[in-house]
Amino acid sequence: MDAFDKADWIAIAQVVFIGYFAILTFVYLLLNIMSYVVIRQYMKDYDNNLLPESYGPLLPPVSVIVPAYNESANIIASVKSILQLDYARYEVIVVNDGSKDDTLAKLKHEFALELYTEAYRQQVPSKPVIAVYRSRNYPQLRVIDKANGGKADALNAGINASRYPLFCAVDADSILQRDSLQRIVRPFIDRHDTVAVGGSIRVANGSAIRHGLLTRVGIPKSWLARFQIVEYLRAFLFGRMGWSPINGMLIISGAFGLFQKQAVVACGGYQAATVGEDMELVLRLHAHFKQRNKPYHIAFIPDPVCWTEAPEDMGTLRNQRIRWQRGLLESLFKNKRIITSRQGRVAGWVAYPFMLLFEGMGPLIEVLAYSLSLYFFMTDAVDIYFTLAFVVVAFGFGILMSTFSLILEELTFRTYTSKRALLVLIFTAVLENFGYRQINSWWRVRGLWQWLRGRKHNWGAMKRVGSINSP
Repeated sequence: MDAFDKADWIAIAQVVFIGYFAILTFVYLLLNIMSYVVIRQYMKDYDNNLLPESYGPLLPPVSVIVPAYNESANIIASVKSILQLDYARYEVIVVNDGSKDDTLAKLKHEFALELYTEAYRQQVPSKPVIAVYRSRNYPQLRVIDKANGGKADALNAGINASRYPLFCAVDADSILQRDSLQRIVRPFIDRHDTVAVGGSIRVANGSAIRHGLLTRVGIPKSWLARFQIVEYLRAFLFGRMGWSPINGMLIISGAFGLFQKQAVVACGGYQAATVGEDMELVLRLHAHFKQRNKPYHIAFIPDPVCWTEAPEDMGTLRNQRIRWQRGLLESLFKNKRIITSRQGRVAGWVAYPFMLLFEGMGPLIEVLAYSLSLYFFMTDAVDIYFTLAFVVVAFGFGILMSTFSLILEELTFRTYTSKRALLVLIFTAVLENFGYRQINSWWRVRGLWQWLRGRKHNWGAMKRVGSINSP
């Protein structure tokens, strides 16, 4: 290859990298603007109030399912928060998925569990159930003890044991605000064709928790947790909200989602053969209804909030992000038929390609862009103007998206009322683009590589710091 050809390819690479970040910036800005408009209208329509008390007896009953594997640090606070929900009729089903720690022992002691005999209907596949317990003090609480099968399998066991037409999947390292069920059930009341609804996930680290209830929102000391606060605001509140009105939602977090049980059972329940069981189920629901040409709606609403514990050590965070990326790609390719479906519409023809390009393959493009641009600069292969343009677009994009999300959150919900907290988060939104974002992309590339190699999935162990169990 002569010098002219090499320079030509380098110029093309630079233009591709700059163009990628520019397009990504434009698309996310558009989603943010759409989200802001939709959120403002949503808050105006509902006036941020709960459903009238007279609605109580008419609200559909809900089964809250909590899969738990080695969740000793947080399980008591999580269950207590659910037992205090302000909702007319619901049950709580904790599924102990063969925990090796004292999760089950703590549940037995704290909630006075006793063996309970009941019919167990196998509607979706799951590993064998060892025993069923019921609380003497809380009749609506049952605990399923089963053989280990992974999170998806545990959720299926909860679905089999559930009695009500709607079920809410909640992670065991999370707590719900008391009004969360009242808020997240609204789309099922407003639209009869609603099959799934997702709510907002926020980082609980640094906040004050008492008896399973969040009493004060705070900022964690850990910078890793602070970076994740900004990430969650960007991804949940203003990323997913933009897709919801056009029925393009492809992800409902496994930490907090409400589903129509009949629709999930018709799809075969959660798939144990994937690590991203939450996204895979949502994609399969899209494919199921599109294939049958039936009307349906999958929504995201911003005000039901679930507070979750974020990892505070690099090893746990790395494993989480690698697992998320594998799950994303597994889910997309298991349900690729929606992109070719005649009924694909927004979910299949717009949201799916966007997710595949910018979320599935995006980390690889970003790592290549950073690495090659640095190499080009160090070897004087490009002039300073190309390098400056790349830095402005690549790093400016991240800073713009993060600070924009914080501003929109402050304008709508004002969760972080302290001026100091807001200043810390603004600084965090800038700082995350210089190191944290790049290493996160590298972890996701590792997840892509593991998926390509067909590495066997697993639920995996999470190191807990007990954020939601603090006094």
